[in-house]
Amino acid sequence: MGDSPEDTGTPRTSPTTDTSPVTAVLVRPPRTVDTLVRYLLTACLVRTASGGAAVGLFTLAVRTGGSGGATLGGVLAALLTAPYVVGPWLAGVLDRALDARRVLAASFVLFGVALAAAALLLGRIHFLVVAGLVTVAGMCGPLVTGGLSSRLAAMDGWDEHGRRRAEGWDSATYGVGNTFGPAAVGAVGAALGARTAVLCLGAAAALAAFTLLTLPAGAPPVKGTEPLRVRQTFRIIATVGQLRRVMVAMALTALVAGGITVVATTLGRQLAGSAEAGAALAAVYGFGYLAGSVAAGIVPLPGEPERTSTLLVAVSAATVACCAVAPSYTVAVVTFAATGAAGALLFTATLAVRSVHAPPEARAQVYVSMGALKMAVSSAGTALAGSLMALGPRMLLGAGCAVTLFALASVLGDRRISARRNPVPVTEGDSSVRSKSRKFSSPIP
Repeated sequence: MGDSPEDTGTPRTSPTTDTSPVTAVLVRPPRTVDTLVRYLLTACLVRTASGGAAVGLFTLAVRTGGSGGATLGGVLAALLTAPYVVGPWLAGVLDRALDARRVLAASFVLFGVALAAAALLLGRIHFLVVAGLVTVAGMCGPLVTGGLSSRLAAMDGWDEHGRRRAEGWDSATYGVGNTFGPAAVGAVGAALGARTAVLCLGAAAALAAFTLLTLPAGAPPVKGTEPLRVRQTFRIIATVGQLRRVMVAMALTALVAGGITVVATTLGRQLAGSAEAGAALAAVYGFGYLAGSVAAGIVPLPGEPERTSTLLVAVSAATVACCAVAPSYTVAVVTFAATGAAGALLFTATLAVRSVHAPPEARAQVYVSMGALKMAVSSAGTALAGSLMALGPRMLLGAGCAVTLFALASVLGDRRISARRNPVPVTEGDSSVRSKSRKFSSPIP
């Protein structure tokens, strides 16, 4: 393994027994940079479409629905995220597919077509038909997020440093989608109308399907391996310590992150005295997230992924605490940007944990299941922050800090208990991790 040309990247000469000149055989490493660029283009296109879809449909519903347009728009926005609960079942299709690219490409096209059709028909046909189309688009959401990220982990040719860097850039595409998706809707909507803006999002998703097919196919599923059921996937997450702990950290920090923009909008308005300042503070959090994920792409996160994620949970708690006590708008801008950056770095670290410890035979199911739970908890955090805003933004930020500290304590406590039960440390790339992956590749009774 370690002395193969692919591992060392050095030229080797073919052995010869005659007197002819020795011919040097240069084994070129995989074109990982080119692959990463095409992956990022695909991810940015489809995640921008996903990130702007809710804003686009809401805006269109308000403009075409009369006095009840806001209510209809809210229903359509909810229907885009509610179907994430079926993500674990959809992910099994990816793990069983001979070529997962085709499954993803089909889901991207379906997302784009359903979204565009909903935009064209909204206000012109019965609302239930439009709601059905939006639900179909929402069912593709888990494959746009965790399903696509799982393919990056499945590609061959990356060394450990390169894979961490790729995961950092993958995290950045989420920030690009959530930041520039709504911005694109606003810009195109102002120039050509909200309906055209949503149609452009649908076209971007369909284009992403074509760029996706240019990526390497990855290894096919192992022959003779039976597909895992959803309950077996969740059992893997619950029994593999690294996955269990990072899931706890993801869920609890997502509860806080889901409400952070709502809280930022209110706090910014109180500190600066204008609604525009509140919206700008919420945008600062988004740009901080984008900056943090770009930084992780340029300089990969060091160290063992789970330890890094634990450290970043502590950093997140500190930054949320700083937001709660920010004495001025200027200080709040800095602290909310730092909170966004810490969230991006934490998400990147969780991607690394999943890529290292998720069994290859159930990688997509683990990615999507954890991502779906994160989305559900984040949505709950948004709703909870809105309903409790009467307590005040600083009180809510203090509660968010407490929740994040509880996540940190839970992870550290779990690790200590696991260390007592199994004193042999499991390091990244250890054969015990691979044997555990093989163990879970068979059906679990």
